[in-house]
Amino acid sequence: MKHLKNLLTRPLSAIPNKIIIVVLAVAVLGFADAAYLTIEHYSGEIPPCSIVEGCEQVLTSEYATVVGIPVALGGAIFYLVVMIGLFAYLEGKNEKLLRFALILTALGFLSTLYFLFLQAFVLKAFCLYCLGSAASSTLLFALAIYIFSTYSRTQEI
Repeated sequence: MKHLKNLLTRPLSAIPNKIIIVVLAVAVLGFADAAYLTIEHYSGEIPPCSIVEGCEQVLTSEYATVVGIPVALGGAIFYLVVMIGLFAYLEGKNEKLLRFALILTALGFLSTLYFLFLQAFVLKAFCLYCLGSAASSTLLFALAIYIFSTYSRTQEI
């Protein structure tokens, strides 16, 4: 645990823009997916499902909303916050916002694990769009780990 805290609090060396752009592209894809599901929810539509069956069962389940708010809206907000942190880093090298966005990917990944568990073991149905979001948030988390482990500097005394 001490090693993890040390890794997350060390200053980051300059991260190449191309890496941040890759992370940003993944966040944009996740945002598009979650925003689409949010729009469909509020329009009362169930998006067409191919490859896997169960979109309707997943998207109309009791787990699709929290106090009447679609989970997809939370996902869209998550991806938007990550995108803002990435843009802040690209534009002004704001490391604090980048660090916040990268650490936030852990929350997205934990949420992904929870929702995958629900789909697999509780609902026994899968939503293609939800799986797309799960892939996006998992990839964001993996990229965050890569950035922290590759670009964390040791502090000079």
